[in-house]
Amino acid sequence: MRSTSHTRRAALLAASGLAVAALVAGCGSSGGSGSTAKPTTPSAPSTPAPSTPAAPAAPTLQTATDPKLGTIVTDSAGFTLYRFDQDHNNPPESYCNAGCSSLWPPEPANGNVTVKGIDSKLVGTLTRDDGSKQITLNGWPAYRFAPDTKPGDTKGQGVAGAWFALTPTGGKAGVASGSNAMPGTPSTPKPSMPAPPEPTPKPTPPSSGYGY
Repeated sequence: MRSTSHTRRAALLAASGLAVAALVAGCGSSGGSGSTAKPTTPSAPSTPAPSTPAAPAAPTLQTATDPKLGTIVTDSAGFTLYRFDQDHNNPPESYCNAGCSSLWPPEPANGNVTVKGIDSKLVGTLTRDDGSKQITLNGWPAYRFAPDTKPGDTKGQGVAGAWFALTPTGGKAGVASGSNAMPGTPSTPKPSMPAPPEPTPKPTPPSSGYGY
């Protein structure tokens, strides 16, 4: 009987050991192969930030209001533009060259001329003696005045009795309307001078009219 009981106990222990071993093996197998990687969520495509549009360029010619002169014409930076009584406007012709153009720089016509507050039909260009292009307003060549150091300055007004800020129609600002040359007509006649032989350059008026 003792031998049979001993044999049965050994069999039970062996079975229990096999069951435990199977359980451990099963758990180990489950732990090693049962872990599944979490699926990655595709990232949303990056949207480029909207670009800020560049500010439009200021008009080549625009208007401004001066407390004394009224409505005048300025360049794109706000500097006053002037006309010269000894120039011609029909056809457009500049008599401010050489040293004169250092004090009264011509308003250059670079590319497309844009306007604000001015009739674009009145705007044109002329070819100067040095071959450069200059803007005209109703035929009158337009200039800056070198001593005007900031926008809004009008130090060139009335210089030598021949220089005046331009109005939007090409007239003389700050002058009674009857004193303005009529559109399409030449300004105050230039001093008569003997015609030089060809190909001598055109005569220039006395330097006193330049405003030195």
